Amino acid sequence: MSEGQQMQEPLAPEARPDSPSLETALHSFGWSPRQCLLLVAFNLLPLAHVVVVAAIALVPWAGWPWRALVCLAGLYVAPPLVARVVRFWLPIRHGWIPIGSRDYFVWWFQLNLQVLFCRFPALEECLRLVPKLYSAWLRLWGSRIGRYVYWAPGVCIYDRSFLDVGDAVVFGANVRLTPHVVARNAQGDMQLALAPIQIGDRVMVGAHSVLTAGTRIAAGECTRACLLTSPFSEWAEGRRRKPDAA
Repeated sequence: MSEGQQMQEPLAPEARPDSPSLETALHSFGWSPRQCLLLVAFNLLPLAHVVVVAAIALVPWAGWPWRALVCLAGLYVAPPLVARVVRFWLPIRHGWIPIGSRDYFVWWFQLNLQVLFCRFPALEECLRLVPKLYSAWLRLWGSRIGRYVYWAPGVCIYDRSFLDVGDAVVFGANVRLTPHVVARNAQGDMQLALAPIQIGDRVMVGAHSVLTAGTRIAAGECTRACLLTSPFSEWAEGRRRKPDAA
């Protein structure tokens, strides 16, 4: 191999000029040390959830029937109830939210209450085996879910408190419902777009679609597979409408 063809070794991570440290990235948001500490503390919620549920199951404080019942309640019921209490006392406004604001941290807290279910999708798939049970669980989070909603295998929801689904709706396989999106505004600042996904009655959402914050699908629509919606966009009359310029 000639000298011109010799492969160069990649730079070490610390030598890369385009790889800012976490401290630099957080400083770019203008966060205080207290805000950074709060962020890390909220990130520990999924681990705390696992530890508490495991302790309930393994510590012999009662017989197996009671331990199993309390374990299931701690796994599935406690997180949505905590989320609803927090949202009652600290309501989150919908729309574009500045990174690092109070609304952002309240949302981040609620998101971490759900991370365990995102990392282990089988926990939700077990609920879907029982008709209507999964929809009832989403209502416990605060979402509005109509009757006779079908959740195909692989459907993933990232904000279970921000759904508004009508009656007789069918979600295809591996649909992603993401009521939050982080993007830059016109001034180049990072912001969080957070708003419920609204789906009318008798809608069929195509497989492998991704619906983002504020997406609205009119009643009776049937979307194509692999649909990717922009934040605050609308699907009606067989076609997608982009968000207004305002």
